[in-house]
Amino acid sequence: MAAPPVPVLCSASPCRITTHLAPPAFRTVAAARPQALPFVLCVEQRVGPSARARAPFAAKRGGGGEVSAEAPDGTRALLQAALWGAEAAYILWLFLLPYAPVRRKKIESVASISIFVQGDPVWAISQATISDLIGLSLNFFFVLPLLNSVGVHLLESPLLHPMAEGLFNLVLAWTLLFAPLLFTDCRRDRYKGSLDVLWGFQMFLTNTFLIPYMAIRLNGPEADRSPPRRSQLGSVMVNGAPAVGAVGGLVCVLSIVWAFSGRGDSGFGGIAERWQYLQSYLFSERLAYAFLWDMFLYSVFQPWLIGDNLRNVKADAAGLVSVVRFVPVVGLVAYLLCLEEED
Repeated sequence: MAAPPVPVLCSASPCRITTHLAPPAFRTVAAARPQALPFVLCVEQRVGPSARARAPFAAKRGGGGEVSAEAPDGTRALLQAALWGAEAAYILWLFLLPYAPVRRKKIESVASISIFVQGDPVWAISQATISDLIGLSLNFFFVLPLLNSVGVHLLESPLLHPMAEGLFNLVLAWTLLFAPLLFTDCRRDRYKGSLDVLWGFQMFLTNTFLIPYMAIRLNGPEADRSPPRRSQLGSVMVNGAPAVGAVGGLVCVLSIVWAFSGRGDSGFGGIAERWQYLQSYLFSERLAYAFLWDMFLYSVFQPWLIGDNLRNVKADAAGLVSVVRFVPVVGLVAYLLCLEEED
């Protein structure tokens, strides 16, 4: 005798009754006790694909997705005014004034006196400064000096003071590290110009171009904005962020080592003599203290930008990056090494 079908109550909405033949073990019980019809409660948990799906990369990296909380209008306006003021001071002080005034304490006196730092403005740059710039550029990332040191002399490295070479390459390596950070900035769509051009000018000219970007990125979001299309350079920098971080970090370390011990056989003295030269260099060459300005601004902009873009970092490394972002260079290297890969 065939067992009656066993109804199964399912909680799916709308509720529906489905039937199936009871298993053999049930058939005997059902035949003996036909009045006892077991009900099996089936609970379905439906989770839509959107609940399980990972947040799109565009939403995490900005440009069409969610962005970090906007600052109040008053705070934003104040920050923008400060940044534009810094830009004006940077151009006026470093490029236009015949002499750039600073305050320096005399060693033999407790009193602090005002002095005027020597150095050529852009409109009266000397041939000696141009020669130094060409020599420093030829020694970019110490490629020529290192090749010459191992016997490769296809082109001779200009002989410059290692302190000047170290300072120059430290700033350039730090600028290189900023590239992937700019191309993953969640507010980069506020800047309507080319990030390729901006970073190129920042890398090979001066930091003059990063200050306006920091001010423009504080503009309010546009309601109908679309995700910015990343350039080929931007894609290379973002996809190769760990390599950029490794190269930039190594060059920064090499720059410091080179400044205090490089060209040891060329008569530049020991650490004390080199430190004395650095002090003299910073207060006699406008190019030198322009590098100091750049390093100061990078020390401010680095934790600011990383803090706004912590969502781009792998979840298990976000805490570490949030802490070390305040350490110059180190925080930026950590951000690049821990940057989450694009889907």
